[in-house]
Amino acid sequence: MPDATPKTESQKALDKLGLHRDIDLALHLPLRYEDETSITLLRDARDGGSAQIEATVTHCEVTYRPRRQLVVTVDDGTDTCVLRFFNFYPSQQKALAVGKRIRARGEVRGGFMGWTMLHPSFRAAGGDLPTALTPVYPTVAGLPQPVLRKAVLAGLARADLSDSFAPGDLSQMSPGPLWTLREALLFLHHPAPDVSLDTLSDHSHPAWQRLKAEELLAQQLSQLQSRRERATLRAPVLAEVSDGTLHDRLLATLPFALTNAQRRVGTEIAADMAQPIPMHRLLQGDVGAGKTVVAALAAAICMDAGWQCALMAPTEILAEQHFRKLLAWLEPLGITTAWLTGTQKAKERRSMLALIESGEAQLVVGTHAIIQEKVKFKNLALAIIDEQHRFGVAQRLALRGKLQHDAMEPHLLMMTATPIPRTLAMSYYADLDVSTLDELPPGRTPIVTKVINESRRDEIIERIRAQIAQGRQVYWVCPLIEESEALDLTNATQTHADLAEALQGATRADGLPVLIGLLHSRMHVDDKKAVMGAFTAGLMSVLVSTTVIEVGVDVPNASLMVIEHAERFGLSQLHQLRGRVGRGAAASACVLLYSTGDAPRLGEAARERLRAMAETNDGFEIARRDLEIRGPGEFLGARQSGDAMLRFADLATDQALLDWARAEAPMLLDRHPHLAHKHVQRWLGGKSEYLKA
Repeated sequence: MPDATPKTESQKALDKLGLHRDIDLALHLPLRYEDETSITLLRDARDGGSAQIEATVTHCEVTYRPRRQLVVTVDDGTDTCVLRFFNFYPSQQKALAVGKRIRARGEVRGGFMGWTMLHPSFRAAGGDLPTALTPVYPTVAGLPQPVLRKAVLAGLARADLSDSFAPGDLSQMSPGPLWTLREALLFLHHPAPDVSLDTLSDHSHPAWQRLKAEELLAQQLSQLQSRRERATLRAPVLAEVSDGTLHDRLLATLPFALTNAQRRVGTEIAADMAQPIPMHRLLQGDVGAGKTVVAALAAAICMDAGWQCALMAPTEILAEQHFRKLLAWLEPLGITTAWLTGTQKAKERRSMLALIESGEAQLVVGTHAIIQEKVKFKNLALAIIDEQHRFGVAQRLALRGKLQHDAMEPHLLMMTATPIPRTLAMSYYADLDVSTLDELPPGRTPIVTKVINESRRDEIIERIRAQIAQGRQVYWVCPLIEESEALDLTNATQTHADLAEALQGATRADGLPVLIGLLHSRMHVDDKKAVMGAFTAGLMSVLVSTTVIEVGVDVPNASLMVIEHAERFGLSQLHQLRGRVGRGAAASACVLLYSTGDAPRLGEAARERLRAMAETNDGFEIARRDLEIRGPGEFLGARQSGDAMLRFADLATDQALLDWARAEAPMLLDRHPHLAHKHVQRWLGGKSEYLKA
């Protein structure tokens, strides 16, 4: 029978932190440390320094001016200090009664009135001083540090900390003797007071090196196991059998020639699909590199072999862009395409579901509605996921589970316009084959990017007026659609009204008045379609939008992109937005409008992002800089279901350890499979499944 004992508050809090097993507690490392190993005399204290004092309470009262606070004066025999508490309980007041001898620790501030400490930690004096630094752990409400410390210590004592690999295996990584896992963890939970705090905070200490090596090895082992497991699975063999195929006919009817990169990548994908093992390939290419046509050609091979193909996109706008392109290319060749989204009318939806289940719809395009339980494919053999980092693991696994046919899996092609830097691909995508579109189709005009202060807004509006007069179209992107006290940003609605007023009386090249549209995520889907349709058709000159136009929107006549409060956007998002212009023959520009608010200047990270945008149009260089500025989390999206799989290692600085882990993983898996399995379980537990999606 399951244990029906109700959980205590602290057990619930431990669950919230993901601390279920002894090893989870052992690997829950401190955020920082407090030095309680010595007592500082007040006469030796330094202004602004951290100190632990032992003193007697000489005065204790609650005052109400300028606000309610508990004011306690203590004397250690060499000087006095005032302790101030703005938040306090009666029990604390009692513990700080006159005559009590206490130990207090905090930042000491000096002034005309003597020493003060604001909200110091304190306890009754007495007992031996600790011999190690006191750990301060990441925690949640309901789990105070003493309780968490006790739980971590108990987990550390019970956990199996035996080594999966010998310290000698890592000798080339460390100048000194390498620590065992047990030594490393015991030390990091209770470091000696003479240790350099810098080596603990920057993770360069040998104990940290050991943990980072362990973690990277677990990640590489998990992905290697995933790759080997997939090699035992079966998928439909989708091979071109003769001339005159759908693939060849599609190639012949395309209104443009493929780039060399598209041909190379198409060949890689076709070779994968001709195997009886499920393809697991990531297609990466910069904005506008032509991923959709590569996907269409892969779909043609699949449909030619008599199987169905599904393409899933994260937003309805993007899904519809794909649908329109694919329809224009494939419908004349006799292909039936189904369209599936969450906002469809019931009658249309029933009709689409019937087409899919009967197999009459050879190609299905849509949003996450494709993976709902009611959607039954007759014989799905190829699943294409666009902007794959926006989907959760469960959603990707659900799409792979749509082929219920002789225990087979569909081939999986994932696409992204956020190029993956090499170190990230080696680490997080070690279980994937990666294809790269590294050249843009001819005819794409280079985009000039300008970084301009918000104070020059009027100049930008005049630039817009000139572009419209030449028959061009303009995007104006805003980060929010509502006013927020926390983020003092001009909302899209207000910007739309301001632009309409500023451009009143402006005319287009054909003499017609200027129409300005508004697009944001809270609009009804039919209204969104109407606005987008008018802009695409050239009826609307300016589109004020939130980031719903980030990917997929293709209007060749749009030649100017203004991004308001550009300092608030991530680098890859700025690059995606910029890619909406420069799609035609006209010279195109992207203006990054920034505001420093009340601050004298922009923050360092925001400055770095805007500088990178102004200096390069290369998506791979942008991705490399984004990795430097923000770390890997942004690129991985929901691959790890929100949990960063690397808690300790840093891909920017631990390349040597990653190389070691990649070389060590196959040897450990081949020679000691039981150790390899134990190692993955220790570090990843159930999370290893996420790496397979």
